[in-house]
Amino acid sequence: MTSAGCFKIHETTAPRIRTDFDVLLQIETVGICGSDLHYFRTGNIGGQVVQYPFLLGHECVGIVMDFGPAVNSVQLDDRVVIDPAVSCGQCDQCKQGRPHTCRNLKFLGCPGQMAGCLTEQLIMPESCCYPVPPELTTNEAVFTEPLSIGLYAWQLVDDININKVAILGAGPIGLSVLLVARQKGVSHIFVTDKVNARLQAAKKLGVDWTANPNESDVVQAASDELDVVFECCGQEDAIREGINLLKPGGFLVIVGIPEVENIQLPIHLLRRKEITILNVRRQNGKMQEAIDFAKQQLSHINSLITHEYRLQNVQEAFEKTSAYEDGVIKAIVTIQ
Repeated sequence: MTSAGCFKIHETTAPRIRTDFDVLLQIETVGICGSDLHYFRTGNIGGQVVQYPFLLGHECVGIVMDFGPAVNSVQLDDRVVIDPAVSCGQCDQCKQGRPHTCRNLKFLGCPGQMAGCLTEQLIMPESCCYPVPPELTTNEAVFTEPLSIGLYAWQLVDDININKVAILGAGPIGLSVLLVARQKGVSHIFVTDKVNARLQAAKKLGVDWTANPNESDVVQAASDELDVVFECCGQEDAIREGINLLKPGGFLVIVGIPEVENIQLPIHLLRRKEITILNVRRQNGKMQEAIDFAKQQLSHINSLITHEYRLQNVQEAFEKTSAYEDGVIKAIVTIQ
């Protein structure tokens, strides 16, 4: 990305193995995530500001080309899906079982941390490389990254008695949260989105109620108060809607990434209803579970991968996905 909203393809030096635990990958496929679109549109997420030129992308599958002498969990020509978060393993957070909030965390395609995976070759540590089982195609394997976030979001509320949930935002992350809800047998699931094609996708996966906040009053349309709301679109108005939808003592799980630095919350309503707010920070070790989960959800995952582009068409891919054109849900870029 050479400026906000602009991609160019050019040659660079091929990466080299530098540590005993490095794995050299030939990238096959990259998924376009909502955070990638934030950087594409504005050049930043909060204080993380792109310095151009910059490689985006953090959802990817690659083929193992080479590896350092200490690597033993992958072999040459293995297909692997990547956990994009590289933790240090040494800080207080890592030692407390919180590698996702590592003090020295580096994330693929994040300004000031690591260049992204929209490239032919990439070096990642062995700990981030997960072999893809033969049951999954490359495209299906790419979808395990958003699935892992959906699984972690649900882990945060696993010990709560949940009958009724809302998912605000039916993009890949929100629909991943929905797939997990269905597997858990949640009795009532409500979904909102401002793109009707995404609401149709949610209906096909099985929900009780959908609404477009551009077309109706979501809070008024909902007939029941909810146990948990998963906010999956990063929109301030959705967070407020979620607070209004929750029953007293309910849980608001913020999964989406806002484009703005600050938002306003109805603090007295939060206080009176004693709402608990939980924030989701990436995968937190859920990649293998996501791979196993994906094997049970192949038909659903395939229905959510709606667009595929070649690398030379990456500009078109980001423009159409950013504008939510043509019913796009998950768009992927094929490198090879």
